[in-house]
Amino acid sequence: MIKEKIKHTAKHYPKNHLIIAGVCTAVLGVSMLVLPSQEASAKRTVLELQAPLKPNEAAEIISQISTESKTQATQSEPSTADALIGEPEEFPNEHWETLTVKRGDTLSHIFKRAGLGAGDVHRFITSSKEAKALTNLKPGENIHFDIESGELKRLKREISNIESTLFSIDETNNKFVAEHQIKTLQPFTTYTQGTIESSLFLSAQKAGLSQKTTMELAQIFGWDVDFVLDIRKGDKFSLIYEELYLDGEKVRDGEILAAQFINRGKTHTAIRYEKADGSSEFFAPNGDSMRKAFLRSPVDFARISSHFNLRRKHPVLHTIRAHKGTDYAAPRGTPIKATGNGKVHYVGRKGGYGKTIILKHGERFQTLYAHMNSYAKGMRRGKSVNQGQVIGYVGSTGMSTGPHLHYEFYENGRVRNPVTVKLPTAKPIHKSEKAEFLAHAEKIQAQFYAYASSFEQTLASAE
Repeated sequence: MIKEKIKHTAKHYPKNHLIIAGVCTAVLGVSMLVLPSQEASAKRTVLELQAPLKPNEAAEIISQISTESKTQATQSEPSTADALIGEPEEFPNEHWETLTVKRGDTLSHIFKRAGLGAGDVHRFITSSKEAKALTNLKPGENIHFDIESGELKRLKREISNIESTLFSIDETNNKFVAEHQIKTLQPFTTYTQGTIESSLFLSAQKAGLSQKTTMELAQIFGWDVDFVLDIRKGDKFSLIYEELYLDGEKVRDGEILAAQFINRGKTHTAIRYEKADGSSEFFAPNGDSMRKAFLRSPVDFARISSHFNLRRKHPVLHTIRAHKGTDYAAPRGTPIKATGNGKVHYVGRKGGYGKTIILKHGERFQTLYAHMNSYAKGMRRGKSVNQGQVIGYVGSTGMSTGPHLHYEFYENGRVRNPVTVKLPTAKPIHKSEKAEFLAHAEKIQAQFYAYASSFEQTLASAE
């Protein structure tokens, strides 16, 4: 009976999805059982496998959380917010004509090839702002015309293979009304893991992850792991995430549902959970927020060129002068992010620091960003900024030997080492939701364990 379920379930998965996952009969059996239930998918939950379950324990929990994969795969709503707005209407074959935009084409050229005149073009583009925007055409786009008795009734612009805009004539005012359409993308759950040899990006690429998913993985653990300073060869990552398909073909990666990062032997785990207010956040297995009040680094994947050292010899002055922060070497123009929510306290030139921004984060904390090439638009004293917001760009202004960011961190007026300072955490999951979260997390633990075990078995059988 189980074998029949496996064969039946396999028919609902895209062929290349099965190939990438390295699915064999055993893997399909486990995958069918551990696909997130409708509840699990809605909660976006992940859990750490700190204490691996025994096979009989895993089977017992899996049996409790097992759901109909076929139903979930064919009836569940897409997990990505923009996955579905409205299904495009089928074209009546007797009226529609499709034309492809060529290099140098204007809307007038396209209308003329469709048998329409200048008056039709003017009538269309003056109907609405959306219609006027159609004048910005790109070579390769398809434009569909529905023309009856020489009169344009509908026009459809294909923006991509899943996104389009349909313009239909409103007979009451003789204007074209725009309807934005996005086709349904079907989510399929995927598990992958990798070991870092040289960099997270290369290892993630080898594991089949897109750049977008890799960046999200780094952001999830970015409060605990400095992906410049802390990464070591042999560090491991694993995650359960969604792949979004259209007509059996993968379109893009979806959300990360489960993630784990082992850095220097220490395991970090995030659990994605949709809270009562509808927002999603990553939590540790005990319900603590994965977020910290501050990011560990203000520049993504930059190299630390100089550490915090109160007895350092200055590279320009050649005297013993305290280096009160950390220098991140990066190409000129690299975005600099605010490490925490706060307000701009100072923006401008500041002696040897060159172009500088100082942020205040309440009464207790302050951060400084120096040697900037330029400031982000709108930076001014008193402006509120959010954690991760770009506030400026790497440069070498002031007393600097080359492009880099100098970053300082202050607590109660005292300078602290930004690399090692213990960062305050954000609020944990609300006590009213904690019981539900922990119960849900226990179910996901079994899912995560089953995927990981199947993956290892597949690799072993392939050797």
